[in-house]
Amino acid sequence: MKEEKSKKDEYQKALTAYGDAMKEFRKSKWDKAQESFGAFIEKFPAERDLVARARTYQSIAAERFKEPREIPALKTAEDYVSAAVYKMNTGAAEEALKLVEKALKSDPADARLLYLQADLLCRRGRLDESLEALRQAVAGEKAYRILAQNEVDFAPLWEDKRFKAITKTS
Repeated sequence: MKEEKSKKDEYQKALTAYGDAMKEFRKSKWDKAQESFGAFIEKFPAERDLVARARTYQSIAAERFKEPREIPALKTAEDYVSAAVYKMNTGAAEEALKLVEKALKSDPADARLLYLQADLLCRRGRLDESLEALRQAVAGEKAYRILAQNEVDFAPLWEDKRFKAITKTS
């Protein structure tokens, strides 16, 4: 019985350590994620399934930590959207926002750019600006109402009456 409890305790510690490493990974803190996964692998080698996953995530974090790739010259709104989404997914939200804002100077009514701007502003905690960009995006493309209701990045706004008014579908 005591040995079984000890194994459960050790497994719980392993899960906690793995979860901590995943938190760093999700925050795009690639260097810390690599370190955390390395420490996990070293401390819990008996947890083969978790160690295999940890090695996979560690290698992904190492790849993402390397010098960022050069983004080709941006010409179209589609180019800017792609580049901004790439930057956003690599944890460079501020750079992504700058790209979107630059593209909006050329086409201030592009609903895709406005929606992406709203998302990025919300992530940065600039909620009033996010709501205004989202309002403009929905005015240009009604489908963004549904997307915004289901986009976790807008969670800080879900209970805001202004957000509900913008995304109301009926």
